[in-house]
Amino acid sequence: MMRDLLNCPQPPPQLRATPPKSYRTPRKATNKPSSMVASLPHRMASSLYSSLNPLLTPSLRLLSNPLPVFSSSIPRSTETVINFSSFSRTSSSKSGEICGTKRNGVPLSWALATDSSGSTAAAVSTEEGKKDGVSSSEGRVVLPTNESSEILLRIRHTCAHVMAMAVQRLYPDAKVTIGPWIENGFYYDFDMEPLTDKDLKKIKKEMDCIIGQNLPLIREEVSRDEAQRRILAVNEPYKIEILESIKEEPITIYHIGNEWWDLCAGPHVESTGNIRRKAVQLESVAGAYWRGDTNKPMLQRIYGTAWEDEEQLKAYLHFKEEAKRRDHRRIGQDLDLFSIQDEAGGGLVFWHPKGAVVRHIIEDAWKKIHIQRGYDLLYTPHVAKADLWKISGHLDFYKENMFDQMEIEEELYQLRPMNCPYHILVYKRKLHSYRDFPIRVAELGTVYRYELSGSLHGLFRVRGFTQDDAHIFCLEHQIKDEIRGVLDLTEEILLQFGFDKYEVNLSTRPDKAVGNDDIWVKATSALKDALNDKRWSYQIDEGGGAFYGPKIDLKIEDALGRKWQCSTIQVDFNLPQRFDITYVDSDQEKKQPLMIHRAVLGSLERFFGVLIEHYAGDFPLWLSPTQARILPVTDAQLEYCNEIWRRLKANGLRTEICSGERLPKLIRNAEKQKIPLMAVVGPKEAETQTVTVRSRHGGELGTMPIDEFITRIKCAVESRTFL
Repeated sequence: MMRDLLNCPQPPPQLRATPPKSYRTPRKATNKPSSMVASLPHRMASSLYSSLNPLLTPSLRLLSNPLPVFSSSIPRSTETVINFSSFSRTSSSKSGEICGTKRNGVPLSWALATDSSGSTAAAVSTEEGKKDGVSSSEGRVVLPTNESSEILLRIRHTCAHVMAMAVQRLYPDAKVTIGPWIENGFYYDFDMEPLTDKDLKKIKKEMDCIIGQNLPLIREEVSRDEAQRRILAVNEPYKIEILESIKEEPITIYHIGNEWWDLCAGPHVESTGNIRRKAVQLESVAGAYWRGDTNKPMLQRIYGTAWEDEEQLKAYLHFKEEAKRRDHRRIGQDLDLFSIQDEAGGGLVFWHPKGAVVRHIIEDAWKKIHIQRGYDLLYTPHVAKADLWKISGHLDFYKENMFDQMEIEEELYQLRPMNCPYHILVYKRKLHSYRDFPIRVAELGTVYRYELSGSLHGLFRVRGFTQDDAHIFCLEHQIKDEIRGVLDLTEEILLQFGFDKYEVNLSTRPDKAVGNDDIWVKATSALKDALNDKRWSYQIDEGGGAFYGPKIDLKIEDALGRKWQCSTIQVDFNLPQRFDITYVDSDQEKKQPLMIHRAVLGSLERFFGVLIEHYAGDFPLWLSPTQARILPVTDAQLEYCNEIWRRLKANGLRTEICSGERLPKLIRNAEKQKIPLMAVVGPKEAETQTVTVRSRHGGELGTMPIDEFITRIKCAVESRTFL
């Protein structure tokens, strides 16, 4: 099986394809022992990175390039624990509590658990866990990964072959291409007529038949000429192209019985009977261009999932269903947070009033902490002369991701894809002394990237987005302290939003790089020392750094155990040279400072999408666009409700009045809109100047004076807890 680079939309992490290990050269190291499976033989390394891009946001590496980037990626947790008791929204708050104990503002039912081995316990269950066949007494199912279970990897790889064999049994004219295992299963691409869900049922039935036949998987080594002769004999043109890309010999072929074979490096199970039919499911059909080239044929890609047993499949399906329930696109529409308007164009985000409130809170928190940490805030233009992007190198290395230039008064201008050159121009506005360093500048800067329409995905992959971008200009001996400062700032910001689990990767010098050996060693050592000072475990991606400097990437873990890359810290030896930025040292000589690129949230759009899915739209009180909804029992209480509204507003609280319906319906509507607090006002409350408070997380809180209600809200907001 050959792994190609396909131009298709990148799915969220729980469904994202991982390049098959058999065609990747493992080059990861870790600073602590790992339980990863031994590297499998490889035939071809598929990797692509063609952009000069210090901050690949909004989707930082995983989603921002129109072509997926397949490299020897750091593996996810060795296993995922599906907890079938944590999906129900429960609360331990009591009626009289003012400030309950939560973890970073996340209710306890959302907190990620950890088993004794340190593997992730993803909260992906429902109260139905036990009755759906989960046998664990605690309702927990450990899901292995391709890295932790070679058996699972073999099952998935063989399932791809079995599916291709089934397709060609049913559709003899179908041409096969590639069929790798991926993170949660497998897929195979076919050149054939479009398929439907009904076709998937037929294919799965035929797969079950092949599995039931218990056919052996037989490995055969042949010469290149013999492989070509056999491929031509069965008229499989795509396999000829794949054969040409294989540089090693002998060529290996895997047979299923005596009926079907494919070019493949393995590994596989011994026979199809080793696969449990009820642990395999075909999931969907999608279109994918061959080799990711829109000028080449559109193929039919069939996705499937496969597990070691039926129990694991059920757990995975629960996980998938919960991920679907948390889909930010659906929740964004249901809660009226944002939209993407066809009339305006794809990938351009409209922040609605409620979503804009959340963005305002995020921006205010971001600005406050940056000012406290010694950053100067900037605002820079959205366009610049094309010559600026020539100097930076973007027009040479990143042009395919940039919008077309526009001509203004016989000069070419360019929408900015990044903020870095602007911050350098601000630095160059005056001569600097060595005493000025470090210089820290930050901006919530909106940038624009060209993305194919088929690759756009809600808030996760867009064409216009706002980076939380910052650059630090410093001297060599300041690198470690500055990196440590960025790590501290990153931790503080992410903790505010409920993220306290990270995967940290340190990428070192690649084969082709700018800068001398000495500065690379010093910069890399500074990054390592800063991480060690933080006592953070991290993995080393040897040779995975950018050509312009080493970097640290940080992925946050959400309530489902999915990892999202948001934060990045990158040392840059390239742009200071290109823009010839200097300072005057103690000997009155001009020297070149170092530059650090840095983002914490990545992009506001993508981070907001992650927040929506992390909380399933049920934001904590301090972050909720509407903190309290006032509900009159009848219109006779509206005047008093307006008085409550004014007093809450005067105290900086986000509130609204809803009326015109019977009280039960008003309460139901508030629940659907995930309003944290409801203040019910009837004749008795109006007479006694009180409110009866109902909390989404704490249940009935009783009747209280308005001042007490305001105090409780303020306390909960200050402590990042729920009422």
